[in-house]
Amino acid sequence: MCISICVLLAGFLLLENCQVERNVQTVSNQISKIEKVFGFDKSQHIFDTYNLVDNQNLGDILLYEGIAWDSIMKLDDISSDIFSIRKFRPEKPFTLVRKDSCDSPTCIIYEPNKLTYVKYYIKDSVDISVVKKDYDLVRHSASGIIESSLWNAMMDAELDIDIIDKMEDALASSVDFWHVEKDDEFKLLFERKHINGKAVANGEVLAASYKDDRGEHYAVYYENERYAGFYDLEGNPTKSSFLRAPLKHSRISSRYNLRRFHPIKKRRIPHLGTDYAAPSGTPIFSVADGVVEKAGFTRNNGYFVKIRHDNVYQTQYLHMRKIGKGIKRGVRVTQGQTIGQVGQTGLATGPHVCFRFWKHGKQVNHLRENFAPKDPLPAVEMPDFIAQRDKLMKELEKVQFQSQKAKDEDDNYAMMKELQ
Repeated sequence: MCISICVLLAGFLLLENCQVERNVQTVSNQISKIEKVFGFDKSQHIFDTYNLVDNQNLGDILLYEGIAWDSIMKLDDISSDIFSIRKFRPEKPFTLVRKDSCDSPTCIIYEPNKLTYVKYYIKDSVDISVVKKDYDLVRHSASGIIESSLWNAMMDAELDIDIIDKMEDALASSVDFWHVEKDDEFKLLFERKHINGKAVANGEVLAASYKDDRGEHYAVYYENERYAGFYDLEGNPTKSSFLRAPLKHSRISSRYNLRRFHPIKKRRIPHLGTDYAAPSGTPIFSVADGVVEKAGFTRNNGYFVKIRHDNVYQTQYLHMRKIGKGIKRGVRVTQGQTIGQVGQTGLATGPHVCFRFWKHGKQVNHLRENFAPKDPLPAVEMPDFIAQRDKLMKELEKVQFQSQKAKDEDDNYAMMKELQ
């Protein structure tokens, strides 16, 4: 009798535990099926999308929606250090989240880019949070053969401008991108960030090759806790200690010339710099690591920045539209860091940067200088680097040129016709 009661109790407990597990599983399934928009349960909220119009600000809309003026002022204040509500633009919509159609909004959603959205809570208390969207990194490849220009070849390969920039950065020390030739070839491996199966932004260039009349040049991206950058196949950084130019997508409009005829003063005055013409607002980079010695304005130079790099070299950047944020005397800058924008201030006939280069206190033509490469990877890093390098090189070798792809497709088509 006792055994029978124990068996019945055990069966009851087993049945009860199974029911609990089923209930937990049911609740879990229900939670997983909840569709969320910007982190809010879609079935419990209403989402209204708005665009600002000319001469309209967000405060006007929020007042109309029933948000108190002191809450709007507080939101304006605390958002200035995160993403200011004053940066909302007419071309970018924003979303008001409310619990029902008659309720005032509890939250504002603004997407400054495709990978981020900002949540401004405004109902019961004012708060802000920045949310990074989840994305997948998808590897892509591209290739091209120069017919007229590198730019046209890369546009034909449907590459975005930042990928072009990164390829030029990767190979800048071994390839003269100012003087590419017809029939030069390039191959690329790079990443794109995908959300819901759609590419929304570019990631890193992982490997690049460029073939010209001097041979083939390679760069691979290597990163860990201590190192991050492009290296050649032997583990040497592909960037030298100095960049060749302080900006991208420009042209040399006036070279270093001791007998140059000055276009404004109308007489021969030595031109001790190199002028790079570019659209107004183009970012200007520091060509090497260093410390800002001067940043200011003079009648001839306009807005300018001067940087000391070591005991030997200094550089100066003239005629800026404006100096970069935070760039002032004593500030340390890194190679490639933006220090200002191309402009036409001072004695300038058009938008450009006059780039000046000092060696041991004397201005010299930087294009004739041979800059030493940076330090190679240490021996302890080489096994990991070689493994990464070999993997990327195998993938890069498989990348075909468009003409080769078309030929292979024609050959496959001809083979299928013969089999028929």
